[in-house]
Amino acid sequence: MDRPEGPAVSGGLVALLDDVALIARAAAASMDDVAAAAAKAGVKAAGVVVDDTAVTPQYVRGLTPQRELPIVKRIAIGSLRNKLLIILPVILVLSQFADFLLTPLLMLGGLYLSYEGAEKVWAKVSGHGHAADQGPKDEKTIIAGAVRTDLILSAEIMVISLNEVAHEGFWSRLAILVVVGVVITVLVYGVVGLIVKMDDVGLNLAARPRAGVARFGRALVAGMPKLLTFLTVVGTAAMLWVGGHILLVGTDELGWHTVYGFVHHLEEAAHEATGALGGVVGWLVNTLFSALVGLVVGALAVVVMTLTVHRRSAHRGTAH
Repeated sequence: MDRPEGPAVSGGLVALLDDVALIARAAAASMDDVAAAAAKAGVKAAGVVVDDTAVTPQYVRGLTPQRELPIVKRIAIGSLRNKLLIILPVILVLSQFADFLLTPLLMLGGLYLSYEGAEKVWAKVSGHGHAADQGPKDEKTIIAGAVRTDLILSAEIMVISLNEVAHEGFWSRLAILVVVGVVITVLVYGVVGLIVKMDDVGLNLAARPRAGVARFGRALVAGMPKLLTFLTVVGTAAMLWVGGHILLVGTDELGWHTVYGFVHHLEEAAHEATGALGGVVGWLVNTLFSALVGLVVGALAVVVMTLTVHRRSAHRGTAH
């Protein structure tokens, strides 16, 4: 049997290597496209990412230092599960076959966020809030509450990201949203972990021999309770703002333009009236009205829940 000539084999091998190189370049370009699209989608969701970062530290406030990072880690795992195993499959299927359901589902999430924010405001005003220090038996409750809230914030992050890549093919959308979900989760809970452990860093620095370093460490220790209190307030405000904004935008997308049109008109007027600061002032106007809508709707939800579910639970407890 004749053997192929050396040059022919060599030429075939070179052609094969050229094909492999071409495929590799195409794959690299595709990955670059995915990374670029993921970055663009992530930037669009940045506002909700900030809210998520502000909301989470309140769940570990008052816990002993040894329990803080383990709980943040478990919340982060729950957040990743929310994004990749619950939200991602649902929104991809809906965007493919029933995209008209995305807005009503998001609005249900907005209603829940508004309710939770208003409930925290009521607990603070009425003095019926939970004790600051929660024992080990409450860790599951803490984590479940945090993951439940994260589900709504993560849903908005993922839907905003999906809207930015709606023109992509199914598999590209899947890859981009997986990247967005993983990167944002690592970013948010990495920052949260740093925030809740800053007092430990301060204690370590305060013990250093150099006076300037020790002074900075003591300032960190003294400032962390104030920062966590501030973040608790910001987190509650973020629930009302994001929840109200979801409801405002949702009603507009469903055809009821009155309320959102009014808010948008005020935002534009503030933008035009304040010159160089117009963008910031317009955003503040939109945020304020969104939070007001969230507070009003959330307060109504608190009243309904108090008169129905909570009252039945109280009667059941009394009977037992």
